[in-house]
Amino acid sequence: MLIGVIADDFTGASDIAVTLSQGLPGEGGLRTTQYLGVPQQPAHAEVEAGVIALKSRSLPASEAVAQSLAACEWLLAQGCSQIVFKYCSTFDSTDEGNIGPVLDALTARLQAKRVIVCPAFPAMGRTLYQGNLFVHDRPLNESGMEHHPLTPMKDADIRRLLARQSHTPVSHIRWQQVVEGSEGLRERLETQGNDSAQLVVVDALSDHDLTIIGIAAAGLKLISGGSGIARALPHNFIKAGQAQGHRSNNPAVSGATAILVGSCSGATRGQIEEHQKHHAVLALDITDVMNERVSADDVVKFILAHQQECPLVYSSGDPDSVQQAQQQFGQHNISRQLDKLFGDAARKLVYEAGIKRLVVGGGETSGAVVSALNLGSLQVGEEIDPGVPALFAQPEAPLALALKSGNFGRRDFFAHALKVLAG
Repeated sequence: MLIGVIADDFTGASDIAVTLSQGLPGEGGLRTTQYLGVPQQPAHAEVEAGVIALKSRSLPASEAVAQSLAACEWLLAQGCSQIVFKYCSTFDSTDEGNIGPVLDALTARLQAKRVIVCPAFPAMGRTLYQGNLFVHDRPLNESGMEHHPLTPMKDADIRRLLARQSHTPVSHIRWQQVVEGSEGLRERLETQGNDSAQLVVVDALSDHDLTIIGIAAAGLKLISGGSGIARALPHNFIKAGQAQGHRSNNPAVSGATAILVGSCSGATRGQIEEHQKHHAVLALDITDVMNERVSADDVVKFILAHQQECPLVYSSGDPDSVQQAQQQFGQHNISRQLDKLFGDAARKLVYEAGIKRLVVGGGETSGAVVSALNLGSLQVGEEIDPGVPALFAQPEAPLALALKSGNFGRRDFFAHALKVLAG
């Protein structure tokens, strides 16, 4: 294994996994496997990039650090010479973490001196300029992310966000310096500040900028960012003769389908609205969920009764209704109850009802579902939409999955994903 990735949620893990699997156009990528939690056994010999998916984004900081360090140790034991800490391209975290504390711990463990911090993902409208993160034409704190139920983002300046979370000094490389090229950027990274460790926020406005940054990152022990930061990392190993360049493909998986959605993002709500124009959709009322008036069996019953209509079950809601429910029941109580409901439903759907294609919307929901399925690892296929690959497992029979982050995907994503998974 050449590159090891520690991802703080499951959809983010699949996002960066497909980036590493694809590599730069015309070159191919690395043979990539996504692991669901820290594995208990060594990786297969052919794996060149290993992505460990954790559900650590909203954990207490101490738990997130412990899990991330355990993942790091396993990846180092597989031979990785470069570690990537992957978080969301909207830098989802509070002033207590978990991005800063995890970066501090990994920096110390790897004795890294310069750690790139670049959450930019231009294909999804996330750009970093003068240290500030934008979502399309809006600063992060005016993009809708200020209403996120778990990690409301109130500041667009990544330097300030990190300084409040981290003990490691924070510095910055401007976009005007990035576009000078990889060699110049590598020199700036080497000479940035004094000899103590630093978290270096690096601007990026385009995929070309991310390619420059990725090539400049050759040899760095630790890199952090959104999935885009991995865009050129396979190139470095291919150029060094350590990899040949791999091209992934999708096996065809037919059979029964299910769509489970727990994201509250504006993009997901629009996708649900589009899906219900032509397909069967069931909305779960949070009050019913919290009072246990709806169960996993109810979800399964609906899914199986509407197999000809691409059935979708969701617990999403607009910001006002979500806030009202949180005030009544408590944010973490709702998350825990929904995670259990979707996890139990997924287990029944796959292992009892024989569902073969499963699409999940939302990072927390994806984590709950794949944890409940106890799949161990997933093979990474082709990209369905930017940042969302087809994933394949063999729990008992072939199972195809798509794990979609809340803000990702085209408007008709859910039906489109089922078609792609069918081959």
